[in-house]
Amino acid sequence: MTAAPAARLRGEPVARSVFAGLPARYDRLAYLLSFGQDRRWRREVVTAAAAASPRLVLDVATGPAGVALAVAARTGADVVGIDLNEPMLRAGLARVRRPGLPGRVRLAAGRADQLPFPDATFDAVTFSYLLRYVDEPAATIAELARCLRPGGVLASLEFFLPPQPGWRAAWWCYTRLALPVLGGLAGGRAWFDVGRFLGPSISAHYRLHPLPAHLAAWREAGLTDVGYRLMSVGGGLVMWGRKAAGPGS
Repeated sequence: MTAAPAARLRGEPVARSVFAGLPARYDRLAYLLSFGQDRRWRREVVTAAAAASPRLVLDVATGPAGVALAVAARTGADVVGIDLNEPMLRAGLARVRRPGLPGRVRLAAGRADQLPFPDATFDAVTFSYLLRYVDEPAATIAELARCLRPGGVLASLEFFLPPQPGWRAAWWCYTRLALPVLGGLAGGRAWFDVGRFLGPSISAHYRLHPLPAHLAAWREAGLTDVGYRLMSVGGGLVMWGRKAAGPGS
């Protein structure tokens, strides 16, 4: 499928269509096309989740389960990964069922804005590259926080826009010009389409939802000690926060 302009791509249909052809080599190509930065960013998310000393973790927009497996390996927790993209989940299932893995990661289809879990189920919730694909980011953050136990940690990874003008210009050239070509050469038409879609979608998202709005949404969802770190001159954004303890907790 040819990616449409970012302004016309919103919500669940985007996540289903844009990434439908990617699962086979998703993690490998994401690593190559980000010059290895994607794995650094993910490690930061895992570190933030591990701060909760979790026993049960939810990984939302899990894709092929890279973060879910990393959380399980780092913390010893049981991990539930959900994603609405079934081809991605099938790729994840193949990974979590490999011989030698501890069997503590379970995957299921699900929507981030309508999680099928009771309140206060998880010690930590993680998500990656999610908020550009939901219609109401603040409502989605509130839904994720709902499933956190008091004192639990929410941690996330998203793309971002380098704040320094020189790096912003280099980022623009890479995402608009080089990324589609490199993606197409490395992964075929599906990666060309994603490469063409990615930069405009990031820019459009932060025009509508700038960083202060993200921080406010986390706090309004009942998260305290909200912090963030810009990664790789600002190409990545890692955020974290802890759910406030309720009365009597």
